[in-house]
Amino acid sequence: MEALEEQLSHLHLARRCAVKDKQTYVVDIDLSKPTEGENDEKIAILCSNKSVQLYDKGTMTFIREYNGHPGVLSEVKFSHSNRLILSSACSDGTVKSWDTRVSGTDAIQIFTGYPSNAFISFDISCNDFVVCAGTEKVEEDAFLVFWDARYNSENKSARQDPLGVYAESHFDDITKVCFHPTNPSMVASGSTDGLVNVFNISKDNEDDALDSTCNSDSSVSSLGWAGKDSNQIFCLTHDEGFYWWDLAQIDTNKPITLSKIQDVREEFGMHNVDYLIGGIYHKKEDTLFLVGGSHSGNVNLLKCSNDGVKHLKTLHGGHSATIRSFYWDFGDDSLLTGGEDAQLLIWKQESQGASPLKKDSMKIASSVQQRVRVHNKKSYRTK
Repeated sequence: MEALEEQLSHLHLARRCAVKDKQTYVVDIDLSKPTEGENDEKIAILCSNKSVQLYDKGTMTFIREYNGHPGVLSEVKFSHSNRLILSSACSDGTVKSWDTRVSGTDAIQIFTGYPSNAFISFDISCNDFVVCAGTEKVEEDAFLVFWDARYNSENKSARQDPLGVYAESHFDDITKVCFHPTNPSMVASGSTDGLVNVFNISKDNEDDALDSTCNSDSSVSSLGWAGKDSNQIFCLTHDEGFYWWDLAQIDTNKPITLSKIQDVREEFGMHNVDYLIGGIYHKKEDTLFLVGGSHSGNVNLLKCSNDGVKHLKTLHGGHSATIRSFYWDFGDDSLLTGGEDAQLLIWKQESQGASPLKKDSMKIASSVQQRVRVHNKKSYRTK
């Protein structure tokens, strides 16, 4: 751990590029896996102008753009097993996938929802078999929609209808969906209703599938998996809170909450932490990190442990406005960040890059609703 902290202390701005449309925000980032023996990773960024843009990581040069979505986009992700397939979700009720070797707006797969669906979150299972997307609340309903994601190359631009939906476990916008990193049957979802639900989708119905529910007592903005066996869940909230739970302790007498901060702005005000962007679990170091920022463009790195959350490093001189997205590349422990200044940056250790750059350069029957209530005083609930 000390070695990693030492590496993080030497992060500096190694490369930057202004995105194609200088008036857009960089709201999400993903990175493709490299070809074996090659250094050919591609960066995908989700832009506020309803486009997905592709860049070469090595040179930070623009490659191509995909803009076949008429609505607001939410998240961008590469396939786990096919580095050439890139997907994003949209408020028009679709999730689209593109072949990154081809320019244009034609998608190779279109996962269509139901007429009222407006997707604001999605994820792909670790074996690439299932896509799941979360919707905005419409009237009294918020849905998790599922599709068979297996790609049929002989059926170009095939529209995929849903396998089914979960509709009784959340009561407001589903802001985040996150599959387990190694178990394709497990998926977590977070919502503005304050709940973080964990499902085992191999079960026959939503009621049986709901494995556990944690309550943040706030509006969930982001979540992820952590721990050596990936049996921990953490979430961030829209009022800058942080909650970290150990699901392995739910059926024991031990506390489930590993750490909790109601407002990181109060906790780390002296470091100008104005907001949290997200979190990432570093498996090699068995450590959960949080990434935050300041409205002036600084990046803050925080380390989580059972003893609390510790500020590690502030990265200066990169962005000039609020940071909206990041990606941690475990291949070289570099950090990619994107913000409201239309800048895409790479931070590396000093030994990895050049000297620091100048700034110029349908429903499923369930009884869950009777068992789970929003903002229950108990912070978690399970069967």
